[in-house]
Amino acid sequence: MLQNLIDVILPVFLVIGAGYTATLLGYFKEVHVDGLMKFTQGFAIPCLLFLAIAHLDLSASFDPRLLASFYIAAALCFTAGLFGARLIFRREWEDCVAIGFCCLFSNSVLLGLPITERAYGPGNLSGNYAIIAFHAPFCYAVGITVMEVVRNRGNGGTLMVRSVLTAMFRNALILGIALGFVVNLSGIGVPSVVDEALGLITRAALPGALFALGGVLVKYKPEGDLRAIAYVCAISLMLHPSLVWLFGSTVGLPQDLFRSGVLNAAMAPGFNAYIFASMYGRAKRVAASSVLVGTAASILSVWFWLTLLG
Repeated sequence: MLQNLIDVILPVFLVIGAGYTATLLGYFKEVHVDGLMKFTQGFAIPCLLFLAIAHLDLSASFDPRLLASFYIAAALCFTAGLFGARLIFRREWEDCVAIGFCCLFSNSVLLGLPITERAYGPGNLSGNYAIIAFHAPFCYAVGITVMEVVRNRGNGGTLMVRSVLTAMFRNALILGIALGFVVNLSGIGVPSVVDEALGLITRAALPGALFALGGVLVKYKPEGDLRAIAYVCAISLMLHPSLVWLFGSTVGLPQDLFRSGVLNAAMAPGFNAYIFASMYGRAKRVAASSVLVGTAASILSVWFWLTLLG
């Protein structure tokens, strides 16, 4: 329905567009974008995730059917990206792993959260938070393991995996999630004054992150193998949500969790796709362009999935 495009999707992408335009015209400098992204990614969004997990009904939200539907589908998309890059585009195996990671890592925080919130309200985000809680650890574990197997680096590879995992678990987003679990499972209440203060910070998290996302996209240009970029976008925007729809329908997911699973799967590749490609120096142009093109194309693809979800 056209109303979904107007009421749900366009406001989100108008904020992204505002950040893109302000940065492109030079009004918002790169240092400003970096600062805003550091605030949102390193502080405000971790606070948002902490509060959300701390107050979450874990028994209702962490439904194994949701996690299985989403992550089995994600693993299949990684496999499709990996072997498609090899068999169709004749890329080297290391490039194939990086391209597969692009198909695996959807932008569940910066796009998935605000779009689901606008579509179904803040009370229907428990499935999103359940997915986000495992997203980075799962995706990096898959990507790093396969890359190290492909590279066959022996002990050096083991040391690299250890250093990357150490850095990952120092990530502020993961720390926010972990602390939220500690508070939730321990039964320790968050003092009301602290809860209110964190609530003020979290109100700036998603709009600030969307604006910064637009500014960051200015640095990316659509270049590289355009066929490979189109292939990544097709898997990310269409195959992943289709598989989650199939699996979620088969296991009888509750409606709110089903919607969260499909919409999160339908998001464009996240920045971590480019970070992973840069970490290994493989398929960087494909990764960067997939983030840019996928984010733009998701305006229409998300509209399509919202229409189907009703």
